[in-house]
Amino acid sequence: MLSISFVHSQKKELRNANKFYESGEFSSAIDLLDSSKSLFDSSEDKIRAQVTLLYGKIYTTMEDFDLAVKSFEISKSLGTSRDVLDFEINKLETAIITSAVGDNETEDYDSAANKLKLVYDINPEMNQQYLYYAASSAVNSSNLQLALEFYEELRNVRYTGIENKFYITEISSGNEIEINSEAEFNILQKSKDYENPREEETESRFPEIVKNIALIYKELGENDKALAAIETARASNPDDVSLIITAANIYFELDDKEAFKLAMSEAIDKEPNNPVLYYNLGVISSELGEKENAISYYEKSIQLDPNNENSYLNLVALILDGEQDIVNEMNTLGTSRADNLKYDELKELRENLYMQCVPILSELISINNNTEAIRTLMNIYGTIGDNSGYMEMKNLLEQQD
Repeated sequence: MLSISFVHSQKKELRNANKFYESGEFSSAIDLLDSSKSLFDSSEDKIRAQVTLLYGKIYTTMEDFDLAVKSFEISKSLGTSRDVLDFEINKLETAIITSAVGDNETEDYDSAANKLKLVYDINPEMNQQYLYYAASSAVNSSNLQLALEFYEELRNVRYTGIENKFYITEISSGNEIEINSEAEFNILQKSKDYENPREEETESRFPEIVKNIALIYKELGENDKALAAIETARASNPDDVSLIITAANIYFELDDKEAFKLAMSEAIDKEPNNPVLYYNLGVISSELGEKENAISYYEKSIQLDPNNENSYLNLVALILDGEQDIVNEMNTLGTSRADNLKYDELKELRENLYMQCVPILSELISINNNTEAIRTLMNIYGTIGDNSGYMEMKNLLEQQD
């Protein structure tokens, strides 16, 4: 009879605590559970499982997330069913994520990073994206050591973050829209109101993660570890162009331009029709003083992507690079017959540079009325005395305003 009375007391206190919880009196619920600790400690596992589950629910609502996680772990060990726990843990994860979003909005990035890491810890297999977001928050808080820890964990589990995206075109508007779920996508494919369904994989985040690890090491002054991080990743994925490009970017950050150039050349060997690679090689070749190579790379970039405005502008800038030296030499000449002849030679040389640029700038302007291209071509026409060309560009420039 004493045993029955004891169990009855346990259940009664648990019911009362539940009533406080359901009525929103969370502190009272916690106080009652705490004051009945000795009563519950001697109860059977079934009662203790319900008590720790209730603790977890209360802590979730009160945003004491660490204690909520611990409570649910204890409740699981005491035999609470998976269905019951999964429901509460899903609520807990949602609460933590919502709170972390709020922290990011108020720029409390450290708090957001730790909360998002907690979501990952709850279910490391399913919640890897939240570790990725945690790392981003840590970077935003300038907590580089914490960010490094998170990124290295992501690298170790080989997180890619690749997702399937679903798109379909709405016939009435002609607009392509993104569909949020595969189930809805399958339904819409059968509708006469939609056409051109397609699926697309997002890019892997793994190269970005490796790059961030290397950049953080660089920021911490550990350049050897930065390069080692890249080389380790490349060793396991030698044909991954994105990793090669990442390595090139690290070399560029470290001001190792020769290594950058070699890496970009290797990337081009694997993707010979990628205009961005040629553009990047043009930039670095120009910085290394390899003018002819840079011109060739820019021209190839334009050939592969005629809409790449930066390639046109950089190519023109490179061609005109020697203009100032010509002008400076012209200004040093006197009025002798020999000096006049030399002046005419330099003037012709200068005009030849301009005439090389005219078709390049004209092509860019025909593709897109690029203001910088219009202004440069107007100045060229003005210098060489082409008044009609000058007025045409002047009028076109005014139209852009």
